[in-house]
Amino acid sequence: MAFKYLVIVESPAKAKTIEKYLGRNYKVVASVGHVRDLPKSKMGVDFDNNFEPHYISIRGKGDVIKNLKAQAKKAEKVYLASDPDREGEAIAWHLAYLLGLDLQDKNRVVFNEITKDAVKAAFKNPRSINLDLVDAQQARRVLDRIVGYSISPILWKKVKKGLSAGRVQSIALKLIIDREQEIRDFIPEEYWSIDGNFKKGTKKFKAAFYGINGKKEKLNNAEDVKKVMSLLKSADYDVTKVEKKERKKNAPLPFTTSSLQQEAANRINFRTRKTMMVAQQLYEGIHIGKEGTVGLITYMRTDSTRIADTAKAEAGNFIHDTYGEEFSSHRRQAVKNQKGAQDAHEAIRPSSVFHTPEKLSKVLDKDQLKLYTLIWNRFVASQMTPAVMDTVKATLAQNTVTFIANGSVIKFPGYLKVYPETTKDQDKNLPELVVGEVVKAVDVEQNQHFTQPPARFSEATLIKTLEENGVGRPSTYAPTLDTIQRRYYVKLANKRFEPSELGEIVNKLIVEFFPQIIDIKFTADMENDLDRVEEGLEEWKKVIDRFYQPFEKELTDAEEKIEKIQIKDEPAGFDCELCGSPMVIKLGRFGKFYACSNFPDCRNTKAIVKEIGVTCPHCHEGQVIERKSKKNRIFYGCSRYPDCDYTSWDKPTGRNCPVCQGELVEKKVKGGKQVVCVNGDYEEKVQK
Repeated sequence: MAFKYLVIVESPAKAKTIEKYLGRNYKVVASVGHVRDLPKSKMGVDFDNNFEPHYISIRGKGDVIKNLKAQAKKAEKVYLASDPDREGEAIAWHLAYLLGLDLQDKNRVVFNEITKDAVKAAFKNPRSINLDLVDAQQARRVLDRIVGYSISPILWKKVKKGLSAGRVQSIALKLIIDREQEIRDFIPEEYWSIDGNFKKGTKKFKAAFYGINGKKEKLNNAEDVKKVMSLLKSADYDVTKVEKKERKKNAPLPFTTSSLQQEAANRINFRTRKTMMVAQQLYEGIHIGKEGTVGLITYMRTDSTRIADTAKAEAGNFIHDTYGEEFSSHRRQAVKNQKGAQDAHEAIRPSSVFHTPEKLSKVLDKDQLKLYTLIWNRFVASQMTPAVMDTVKATLAQNTVTFIANGSVIKFPGYLKVYPETTKDQDKNLPELVVGEVVKAVDVEQNQHFTQPPARFSEATLIKTLEENGVGRPSTYAPTLDTIQRRYYVKLANKRFEPSELGEIVNKLIVEFFPQIIDIKFTADMENDLDRVEEGLEEWKKVIDRFYQPFEKELTDAEEKIEKIQIKDEPAGFDCELCGSPMVIKLGRFGKFYACSNFPDCRNTKAIVKEIGVTCPHCHEGQVIERKSKKNRIFYGCSRYPDCDYTSWDKPTGRNCPVCQGELVEKKVKGGKQVVCVNGDYEEKVQK
């Protein structure tokens, strides 16, 4: 079919969605991400020519580039519609170079959501490529290349091959290791609490010990508790004070990238990488029936909390009609974005509030529906009135000893109707208490406690800390966390980051020899400099030069002073069946494995497998072992693979169903684990 205009986007899914909106005069094709980049095999930065980057066509993209050039020749005009951020602007710039397009030509089209109206409006107002945005991306790319390709070879030479270092990843690793050191150095301190169960008439309630003679007292040991208990002579307590207040809880702001990643981890148990992958699908478009393929959310890489006026008005009408006028926030306060936020586009929100999760429940898969519901609920809640709480604080006293009882009731739910807090906003009712009356203590409990060390970082809390310190940008968090795990610098245990010995060695070297790389203030200032480049206030090569002058000296120092580090192999606990030498556990490119200590004379290696103590239910010969998929998801298979192809996502129990003799497996369910029959004929109680 003949066409007049060629539109180039990044992904095939996005191309498919947009082509439906533009009509037959337009052909939409995908570049499938970047088409040019710095070479993988060398630095690709000319230090003698003011840090000029040397770009090449990406290996494997030859056919894509050839097709783009052929299609561009047929078109009257080429439009570049890559994503609306620095990365997308750079892709458009590289495409313009390859296709010989005029950089002054108004051929750059940007839209924050992939809907018919947004796309058509964008094509009515094309602009030329924003070279300040391109320069900001070039600066980041060159900076990261200089850091990575300068430090990594030193780590290969002095520690082991395959290691890497980067600006954001080095700080993330240091934060994890510093927290681990805090935990190791932590000395628990004893403290006690006294809690009373009280009643007024038939109504029971709780109160906690506050102090003596109206003054707050700490209970540091059993002697302190004994002193308090000696003052309590009866079960009768006087109500000496009752304070009632009305408290408002304001609605949360709509999502930025990092707040979405944090809430997805906390509320729906999504890893950061999964959150971004599913959000990309929702942004690029889902087929939803009569409307066809529609981008369901706005662009998901943003640190802005701004909402378009049209979206606010639409949400206001929806809330008014669905929940009532009292839930609609007519006068929202203008919210100032976080310092350094790139306000090129909006917060993450549904492209239409009328696409409710209920309406989409049959067209979205399970993960898409979970994430979309979270985004939809948060956006709608952000446009609703505050929740109103009635709080009560009552003081109970006996013989100079005071207890405090706190209660709260949701007087008006406001935004909580749509977005309840994870701490559960349950009413905590107190009976109606009046000063001067007497209540009875049913019992008084004494409990010993010890202070706890700070918690290890989860993905959500690490992202929050990086963001609070101004380190990195929305698009960097997911790949950063992925990299430090793939390099075996850290591992996730019970959803918390623990550093490895290798991670501690690498961190120690970087802290000692490259202090500015792991200086949080320096890295945050660098992000601000990149923002200034984007705003046209700073020349990008000058930013790189300011960084490189001291960094070059650090590199020379490191080359001379870092001594070769030998990482000791872990004993495997058994001998090599080929030569009798002890086997050891080594760390390779794809994880840990068994190897003979007599290498290179003996090259025997074995994969490390974890048996679960169950015989294969298919062949009845092999053992069921724990394996990992390419996406790092645990599954179970037979040790005789490929002779036996048994696999299961659920953990086999080795027992048979008492109803049909089918296989019983262990599934993870909310609140614990449950044993069920694979044929669905039987299930056991959930094990907490």
